[in-house]
Amino acid sequence: MPAAGTPPTFDQAFATLRQFARSRPPAERCELCSTGLTHEHPHLVEIRLRQIVCACEACATLFDGMANGKYRRVARRAQFLANFQMTDAQWEDLYIPINMAFFFQSSVEGKVVALYPSPAGAVESLLSLDSWNEIVQENPVLSQLQPDIEALLVNRVGHAHEWSRAEYYIAPIDECYRLVGLIRANWRGLSGGSEVWAEIGRFFSDLRSHEFVVNGEVDANS
Repeated sequence: MPAAGTPPTFDQAFATLRQFARSRPPAERCELCSTGLTHEHPHLVEIRLRQIVCACEACATLFDGMANGKYRRVARRAQFLANFQMTDAQWEDLYIPINMAFFFQSSVEGKVVALYPSPAGAVESLLSLDSWNEIVQENPVLSQLQPDIEALLVNRVGHAHEWSRAEYYIAPIDECYRLVGLIRANWRGLSGGSEVWAEIGRFFSDLRSHEFVVNGEVDANS
């Protein structure tokens, strides 16, 4: 250390900065073992709480394919269901108050859960099982959804305004909650504002960039 009142040399100043750089903590840590995480890392879902948990690869591997337990590793497949069949009447019979929602099989509750995004977060809707069962019969791919970790993600906003066709995806459950989070974070006023709709557009564009098209059947290589 330099004497009091003496300016530090360049080497001394650089060494101090290097110490700060070395001690800088990672942005995220595994919520099970506290290991530092990279930006791209696995997720688990805590089944009973419906909570997404960040994990390192080692911890996530422990829950690969685990059907029973506190956590399940979130699936990574995303599929655009090009020939998905749903009429406007069937959608209305599901009693979803907006034109965007996701549906997943809860192993804890033993039923299909319907959630839709709102400025306050995810809201659960009372689901008409008769209507849902009818949709499953017409779209057998839905019977292949992995409980708790995959969902049918529906975007009918463009369809409702006659801008575009309705979109239907099989999506990882963490992506569905990510959509809820970005809507909650960016919603402004009564209509949401232009920023939130731009974020929603980017979300679905990103999802499509990671998906492969299936025509009513699960791809044999998935």
